[in-house]
Amino acid sequence: MQSFSVVIIGAGPGGLACAKLLAEHGLDVLVLERKHMAGPKVCGGGITWAGLIKRVPEHLIEGVFPRQHIRSNYQQTTIKAAEPIVATIRREVLGKWMCLQAQDAGAEIKTSCLVHKITPDTVETSQGEFGYRYLIGADGSGSMVRKYLQLATERVGVGIHFQVPGNFENMEWHLNATLFQNGYGWIFPFRDMASVGIYGAKPYNNPKHMLRSLRRWAAAQKIPVGGLKPKAGLINFDYRGWHFNNIMLIGDAAGLASGLTGEGMYPALVSGETAARVIINPDYKCTELQRLIKKQKKHRRIVEFSAKNSFVNIATMEILVLALRMGFIPFSMLEMAG
Repeated sequence: MQSFSVVIIGAGPGGLACAKLLAEHGLDVLVLERKHMAGPKVCGGGITWAGLIKRVPEHLIEGVFPRQHIRSNYQQTTIKAAEPIVATIRREVLGKWMCLQAQDAGAEIKTSCLVHKITPDTVETSQGEFGYRYLIGADGSGSMVRKYLQLATERVGVGIHFQVPGNFENMEWHLNATLFQNGYGWIFPFRDMASVGIYGAKPYNNPKHMLRSLRRWAAAQKIPVGGLKPKAGLINFDYRGWHFNNIMLIGDAAGLASGLTGEGMYPALVSGETAARVIINPDYKCTELQRLIKKQKKHRRIVEFSAKNSFVNIATMEILVLALRMGFIPFSMLEMAG
């Protein structure tokens, strides 16, 4: 049996960022990924200026948007900034680049590796048994590591999207409370297509109803989705802690995604790097992660408040858009970054 200082389950942005930093500091790291390659996931593909945009090579980014077009039932506004607010990148492209970065730093990555069992000091997989001193759960909303820790997952969001071929100019957010309840619809342009999707938090939104609403909304926007296959994924925002002795949870496994927007990449990155720094230096002050957790809890309260009834929901959405229009709150209030 091989043993490692750190075993990371999951090769998403959080797991790979964690692996890279640990390997750069001389620790022996093993990353286990159940898929055949790192990266692919149902995701709108939006990355923020305060989050990943400045870290990713420019040639990998497909769209850059200093303007965000926001619509609700009764209003519309355009948020402008000198720097790009959100950019788009394909998750498989980001995953491949981050995977190479981690490997170049010295991390070992095993793909097509299914985890069968976790014990206090080993992980049993389809490719053998591996010992660990530290275990990192970076395995998403259905995290086996989270289940091993016996943490419940009750607050979950759902994202559904179509990848629509064509040229799309604007990045759009639609807070249509009639169609999307306390969620939203999005249009995120890439080079030759757009991610057109819907996000909503359960139990306030039913996935089957969400898909019907997405099709209706796409038709109203004259976006052809007929014949296209929708893709769906779960987003965990049920945060119940991340550090459990020598086991740590990061990203969606920790429930650090935003319940309001579904944003998960930046929380994964911050928590992954924080976990690495705590292993390297147990006295490390987790200031950035603590700030993110505070914002994540604020987003969760907004979701729960807006779900009280349809009137409260519509009023909440309209007040939010009005506050953005008037400049009372910055767009970054809706992001997990910043």
